[in-house]
Amino acid sequence: MLTGNCWLLFLWCLLDKAFVAPLHSPSHDRMGKEHHRNLRRHGFSGAQRVKRGWVWNQFFVLEEYMGSEPQYVGKLHTDMDKGDNLVKYTLSGEGVGSIFTIEPTTGDIHALRSLDREEKPYYTLRAQAVDMRTGRPLEPESEFIIKVQDINDNEPKFLGGPYAATVPEMSPVGTYVTQVTASDADDPTYGHSARIVYSIIHGQPYFSVDSKTGIIKTALPNMDREVKEVYQVLIQAKDMGGQLGGLAGTTTINITLSDVNDNPPRFTKSIFHLRIPESSPIGSAVGKIVAHDLDDGKNAQVEYSIVPGDGGTMFDVVTNELNQEGTVILKKRLDYETRKAYTFKVEASNVHLDPRFLHQGPFKDTATVKVNVLDVDEPPVFSKPHYSMEAYEDTPVGIIVGAVRAQDMDVGNSPIRYSIDWKRDLEHAFDIDPVEGLITVSEFLDREAVARHNITVVATKVNNPLLFSKVGVTITVLDVNEFAPELVIPPETIVCESAKVGQVIQLVSAQDRDLPAMGQRFYFKSLKDVRNRNFTIRDFGNNTAGIVTRRSGFRRQQQRWYMVGVVVEDGGFPVRSSTATLSVQVCSCAGGSGGSAGALVACSAEAVFLPVGLSTGALVAILLCVVILLVIVVLYVGLRRHKDKEALMSSKEDIRDNVIHYDDEGGGEEDTHAFDMGTLRNPKAMKELALRRDVRPDGHSLTDLAHAAAAAAEDSEDIRSYIHQRLMENHVNGTAPPYDSLATYAYEGEGSVAESLSSIESLAPDPEEEFKCISDWGPRFKTLAGLFGDQDAQAARVSENNDSH
Repeated sequence: MLTGNCWLLFLWCLLDKAFVAPLHSPSHDRMGKEHHRNLRRHGFSGAQRVKRGWVWNQFFVLEEYMGSEPQYVGKLHTDMDKGDNLVKYTLSGEGVGSIFTIEPTTGDIHALRSLDREEKPYYTLRAQAVDMRTGRPLEPESEFIIKVQDINDNEPKFLGGPYAATVPEMSPVGTYVTQVTASDADDPTYGHSARIVYSIIHGQPYFSVDSKTGIIKTALPNMDREVKEVYQVLIQAKDMGGQLGGLAGTTTINITLSDVNDNPPRFTKSIFHLRIPESSPIGSAVGKIVAHDLDDGKNAQVEYSIVPGDGGTMFDVVTNELNQEGTVILKKRLDYETRKAYTFKVEASNVHLDPRFLHQGPFKDTATVKVNVLDVDEPPVFSKPHYSMEAYEDTPVGIIVGAVRAQDMDVGNSPIRYSIDWKRDLEHAFDIDPVEGLITVSEFLDREAVARHNITVVATKVNNPLLFSKVGVTITVLDVNEFAPELVIPPETIVCESAKVGQVIQLVSAQDRDLPAMGQRFYFKSLKDVRNRNFTIRDFGNNTAGIVTRRSGFRRQQQRWYMVGVVVEDGGFPVRSSTATLSVQVCSCAGGSGGSAGALVACSAEAVFLPVGLSTGALVAILLCVVILLVIVVLYVGLRRHKDKEALMSSKEDIRDNVIHYDDEGGGEEDTHAFDMGTLRNPKAMKELALRRDVRPDGHSLTDLAHAAAAAAEDSEDIRSYIHQRLMENHVNGTAPPYDSLATYAYEGEGSVAESLSSIESLAPDPEEEFKCISDWGPRFKTLAGLFGDQDAQAARVSENNDSH
């Protein structure tokens, strides 16, 4: 190989004329002339003409020289060298002495050691010919290059290997996989040492590589990942254009086929046999089913479902996304005695489909699932989930109110025993027959105390007492009509003095502690034994009644309160009734004729209500007039009384003063406080005194005046009655009337024919006349005028009675 390279170098040198030899040519002559001119330019002159004998541009040296002798590079020679050893050749520059050396007398240049072009491709040196006798340069210093001649000593290398690539499975031919690139350190400008060609050493016929670019493509269609997933491809890069003798480098590429959804899921078995106890709760796992998919990742995700059918309604299937398994779970309660086995179909299908492969068929699979129900010894089952019963509150102890029934649904059909859960039934009002399940009353029931009883009945299997079940029983206590209805008495009931016949003055209702089934019904009526001429009861038929007047003309001064008896009955069985008394108060009303119609003016002597609409100024004016009138009356009465007492009691000679010492039945001489003698003698003074006793100087209201009038009337009536009684006793006994009952007309007064001669009495008006004029003041003084009118009427009746006797 080294010999071949040397021959090539030799031929190249001949062609490029790179060596300096003692050959004379026209070009050399021209160069020598140029060199002679240069010498003269540098101060070299002589009589003889000097010719330049060397010309060079560059030398070449082979790299990686392995010979034992120094490698000959070239020769320096000048025409001035006559061969007499008087010319000395010198060399300077890169590597002189260490790499390159020159023979001073011959000008031969040698390389002392092996060179590497990849380390340094060329060296720059300077050469000069010197006269050995004078030491002067025969030639000017000239620079030249020694170039290291490249040889193919470096193979191509893949810097990034080994490589990894991925390509989808089932890809068509020519699908791009990846690209690899190799590099060569040799000189790409010299020969074909750096010309690389790519080829596949291992990996055919699945893949191919482009010889120039290194692009790898698929070469075989329908490569299946499920058959083989990873391929290892060996790529070679060779220099010298792939010719014989070129150097080569290799790399490995691991090509993986990525998955596509080209396989449907497949069940591992066509029939799955599962078992589950009948006592399993809803949501229990029955078993697992598995369908395998040869694909990978999301392409292998499977979704399970139950094909609609007869047995599928009892179960459901859920998918475990981690292991792609299906779990059959219980959807409804099982009963071995009803059905012992279920059969249904399940389906496994892919979640993500690839449209390119749908033509291969449906991407799903089906299998059959058979579930066998296992028998379990279960507790008894009641015929109802809850029982409701009823019992009257007067039901005797021991009477049956209802029954519960439970049954053992297992094949053994064990007997059942019943009991009441006393932990929940704290009242102990009922008992149960342990065999028949009959519920009886054990205590007296009271609906008003407890209207509903909730008990828990326990049914236990005789063959297995650990198995029991419970059921709730609600017993409603029905009402018995044991309580009489009660009248709801209103806060107050009034009747106006101006009420008309048939007027409804009050509405009443009733209440009952019993609880009728269809709502309460009450009936109202008056007492049968008592005839009430004033009021009656009217039943409206809607559990209310009205108090109705039977007459008019109610007067508060005559009778203020009336009692009305009301009988209320219920509609139960037996009929219960009660009697209540309603108090009706007579009130004075203005502007109405009903029981409470109009504005209430007065219902008692302590309360007076004026009609609405009277202004404050008018009210003040009326009160001022009344106060002035009362002051005048009080002054008049006081002066009149004082005058009468002086006329009757001042004279000591008056024989009538001895009447006080008359020895009759009475309190004796000390009884001077029982009667006013002057009042007994003079009836007019008696009236004035009675009126004066009730007049209060500081009273300035209509109420005080009304009190005074009423008191005067009552006192006068009592005195007249007493005098009349005494007169009748003396008349029966035949005795003369007592002296203190005689009316003595020994003074000017009411009994005198000449009447009174007093100027004060003549000017004073008559009190009775003043009271009569009150009725002329208007409707606002109607009540006050009525009080004085009643007083006159009573006085008239007393006078008539006295005349009759």
